[in-house]
Amino acid sequence: MDTVTKIKSASVNRGNFIYWLLLIVGVVLLLVFAAASISFGAARIPIAIAWEAVFNFDSALTEHQIVQFARIPRTIADIMVGTSLAVAGAIMQGATRNALADSGLMGVNSGAAFAVALAFAFLPGSSHTQLLLICFTGAGLGAGMTYLAAALNRRGMTPERLVLAGISITMLFSALGTFVSMKYSIGKALVYWTSGSVAGASWEDIAFVAPWFAAGVVLAIGLSPSIAILSLGDETAVSVGQRTALVKLLSLLAVLVLAGLSTSLVGPVSFVGLIVPHTMRFVVGIDYRRIIPASAVYGGVFMLLADVAGRLLARPNELALGIVFAIIGVPFFLFISRREKRAF
Repeated sequence: MDTVTKIKSASVNRGNFIYWLLLIVGVVLLLVFAAASISFGAARIPIAIAWEAVFNFDSALTEHQIVQFARIPRTIADIMVGTSLAVAGAIMQGATRNALADSGLMGVNSGAAFAVALAFAFLPGSSHTQLLLICFTGAGLGAGMTYLAAALNRRGMTPERLVLAGISITMLFSALGTFVSMKYSIGKALVYWTSGSVAGASWEDIAFVAPWFAAGVVLAIGLSPSIAILSLGDETAVSVGQRTALVKLLSLLAVLVLAGLSTSLVGPVSFVGLIVPHTMRFVVGIDYRRIIPASAVYGGVFMLLADVAGRLLARPNELALGIVFAIIGVPFFLFISRREKRAF
């Protein structure tokens, strides 16, 4: 074996070691923050009593009821939403070759939020199934309008135009949602929902979205080798025999499922799908076969961390997730956009 081959082999082995170490550390952090989410909250419950509620539940104790019916479902919802948004963001960035792609910035979340506003106004008391389907429909509408607006240009669709179109569609749906809330007096319910919170997550919610969540994540990981090729460009993908149109269609389906269920659970939360995949790309490289699984793990970690911090920093109240992510995400977005501008 010559020297060059040995160097390449060592580099691959080192990359594999870092990747698997990252996943193991991520799983450990996920368990640690999940335990913290169960142990701490706005209500001051001794840690011993909180964990007694997990392993030896007593329905007669209020503290046990809080843990069983509020904190544990909320913790699971955090993991589902964080994983879904991070994976959706990674898919969008790879499939569109747009470093700034995120379901919260590309009209997907805002489209789902506007659809929910219409549901609050015209279909009060919608079931979980109806609300989820409404979120999917709105997410699809938002994504479709974003891509259409970006494509209606003589020079065709570019990553920069896609971002601008996404921001424009997001602002449009936000304005329409505000109009609907004022017109039909649903402002209080809509503001609470759009601020981003998993405080109201229940076991019923978790049970309903779990199959969608599993299907979306499995589809995303299954698509990761194709997205890795697609991220190199359409011409390269076609040259190796990839059916780019099918891959893009399935990628969009995965994004709509993951973003739709996330919006139905927590409301329109931005920046998770931007921050987590970029961070993973910095550590594991540009291969989406690694970025997507790593984003799935650390998306849950990031969401749990933000939710626990929001609960503890604003005791006895809570800081909405939308506010937490805006504080972190806006500077990150500006940093990434500045770096991408320099790259061109």
